[in-house]
Amino acid sequence: MSAYTRLLLACVSLASLVGCSDPQQDSNIRSRGFVYCGQDTPATFNPQLTDGGLTADTLAAQIFDRLLLLDPVSHQPTPALASNWTISEDGLAYTFELRKGIAFQTTPWFTPTREFNAQDVAFSFSRVINPNHPYHAVSGGRYPWFDSQGFANLIEEIEILDPYTVRFNLKRPDNAFLANMATTYAVIHSAEYASSLLRAGKPDQIDRKPIGTGPFALYSYQPNDFVRLKRHPGYWQGQAEMEQVVFDIASRGTGSLAKLLSGECDVLSSPVASQLPVISDNDNYELNAQTGMNVAFLALDTNQPELKDVRVRQAINHAINRENLLNSVYYGTGTKARSLLPPMSWAYNHNSQALDYDPERAQALLKEAGYEKNLMLSLWVPLEPRPYNPSPRKTAELIQADLNAIGVKVNIITQDSVRRFSTIDKANSDLILAGWIADNGDPDNFLRPLLSCDAKQAGLNVANWCNLDFENLLELASRTTKLDQRLDFYHVAQDILDKEVPIVPLAHGVHFQVHHRSLSGLQMSPFGTRSFSTVYRNEN
Repeated sequence: MSAYTRLLLACVSLASLVGCSDPQQDSNIRSRGFVYCGQDTPATFNPQLTDGGLTADTLAAQIFDRLLLLDPVSHQPTPALASNWTISEDGLAYTFELRKGIAFQTTPWFTPTREFNAQDVAFSFSRVINPNHPYHAVSGGRYPWFDSQGFANLIEEIEILDPYTVRFNLKRPDNAFLANMATTYAVIHSAEYASSLLRAGKPDQIDRKPIGTGPFALYSYQPNDFVRLKRHPGYWQGQAEMEQVVFDIASRGTGSLAKLLSGECDVLSSPVASQLPVISDNDNYELNAQTGMNVAFLALDTNQPELKDVRVRQAINHAINRENLLNSVYYGTGTKARSLLPPMSWAYNHNSQALDYDPERAQALLKEAGYEKNLMLSLWVPLEPRPYNPSPRKTAELIQADLNAIGVKVNIITQDSVRRFSTIDKANSDLILAGWIADNGDPDNFLRPLLSCDAKQAGLNVANWCNLDFENLLELASRTTKLDQRLDFYHVAQDILDKEVPIVPLAHGVHFQVHHRSLSGLQMSPFGTRSFSTVYRNEN
């Protein structure tokens, strides 16, 4: 059954989030919108509560705006809801001037009575950092990305200076602050909507039925089936070209490539590398590629007794044949990773002493550690293809074979989709196949969320590794005003990772996206987020 048919049936049965329009009016959905395939079911519509997935990667850019955006080329912050900003000389105060005349979305469940202002900014971030805020504990009270950054410990106070001026006072200088404010997690909610829900005793509705200022508003949602967005006619940058966007999130039936080729989908995100020749040979589709700020890696749970020994971790790193991974999984489209940071990062250490493929050295290290023939490990694998890893199962099987060659037996445990901070059974997973798509161009965005002590507490640091020397280098890099010093700090931090091996970097992937040639205006970003406000159909 196609996404179009399911959408119509959902409207007729009233099974969706809210009432749909007359099915007769939806018969020409293709001329009024498009269907996007290749994503998982969202657990929430509030990206503040996630560490990735459909909500953070794609939905948030449609429903919400942020104070700042990131230039896809320079990776520098640019104005969005904030028209400009100033920074105090001591680097402790960031003052944002907000745009006027920006309307929130009107939906069947809420009609705003005022435009966006400083109250909305204060609410959106106070909820995250203040444990006494009435919304802090709503929907579980976990903000994994912000927690991994130590965001609550960074912000001293959020001041509303006037209705269109807001100031963030920091406890210490932080060079990554502006870049972090431009990430997909730093979205702006409606404080007025939040207040009305609180009075009605339904505060959790803010995360299930969101209100933002973005180009599209949530209209209907069928779990494990589809998400439907309708354009926001009052969008401050001009209403979107397309009337609606439907996200096909159904896991049953035919695969996403088959849906694309049969016309059920117009856009396919992150096709598997082995599918690229089929797509390239079809004149009806256009394949685009974006060199991604991403990395696939193997996390080694340093809480596990065997993996506390650095020699065992080094042995695992030596055992993995990355060239084989590139050929068999990425089909030559990826780049071998020697660091968490991709080569395009300005802080990448080109003189890295990272351990290379050397199975003989791996066996010697295991023998030194007393695990010559008796080491057995479990490997947890999320099966969902991602830009940094187009085929996780195949990656896991190759790693399994590499480790078996040095005498380490690996039991693969699979799961459809892994959310690092909630679903991994830490007691039964020694190795975790994971990855990261940068939220901004700052090197801190790779190192801190994945390996800092705060990230360990938040659950994003699945290696469970906390190293004070590494932590201090991150802090020094965040405080210094001299770029050359900051670069030195990051290089030394990478040297520590090369030696301690809490994670094994595997590859940097290329993000592919394919769409029907009748669509134009689709944009790609190295950070995985992009607005669909410019998409239009150039033929019926």
